[in-house]
Amino acid sequence: MIKPVRLAVVGDDALQLVFSDGAAALCSAADLIARDTIMTHPLSDPAYFARAFIEGGTLAWPNGFELSADSQHRRLGLTDEQALSAA
Repeated sequence: MIKPVRLAVVGDDALQLVFSDGAAALCSAADLIARDTIMTHPLSDPAYFARAFIEGGTLAWPNGFELSADSQHRRLGLTDEQALSAA
C-alpha cells in the first residue's frame, strides 16, 4: 500500500507530499476548502491548515478530517515517470 511518508506545508492551502513509492507532488487543497463543509471549513485558516500530519498512512488534521493515501496518489495522477527520490 502506498503511503505518504513526508509532508511540507506550501503556502496557505497546499502541501508537498512524498509517498512511500518515491513519488512526490504538490497537492492543492483549494477545492476541498471551497466545499466549506463542517470538516473542511477549519482548513480555510492557514494556521489550522498548517497543522496537517501523517497518521497511520493517512493525511490528517486535528479535527479528524482525513484523506486516504491511495485517493491522493490517484487524484494527483502520479506515475512511475514522475517518481522522485524520497531520500
